[in-house]
Amino acid sequence: MTPDDRIAITDLINQHGHLTDSGDFDGLTELFTADVVYDVSALGGGTLVGLAAAREAALALGDANPVAHHVTNIVLRETADGVVQARSKGLGIMADGSAGSVTYADTVELTAAGWRITHRVVRPRRAPLRD
Repeated sequence: MTPDDRIAITDLINQHGHLTDSGDFDGLTELFTADVVYDVSALGGGTLVGLAAAREAALALGDANPVAHHVTNIVLRETADGVVQARSKGLGIMADGSAGSVTYADTVELTAAGWRITHRVVRPRRAPLRD
């Protein structure tokens, strides 16, 4: 993984909050493959397959969505086959001012369109000092 690859993947992960918070679901094609597996089962949302399913789930939540998604602590690890495993922390700020924390575990692959997330697992952080 080159330094340019690291920057591109980090930008990819950082861009998620901007697109999601603005409701730009069409823009998510710049981040995820069309057949992305988006696992939010730990949050009660099951495993969503495809961008259309992820979009519908977000729209179904409506005002229960966070008003702000913040991603930090991005760590990238390249596997032998050139796939990148990314871990990051997410903070969600709700309309009432409450906040929640999650860990994102992403599989990122180089496609013809550039680096894209092919698989994401979202795990809530509800207890300290535990993974």
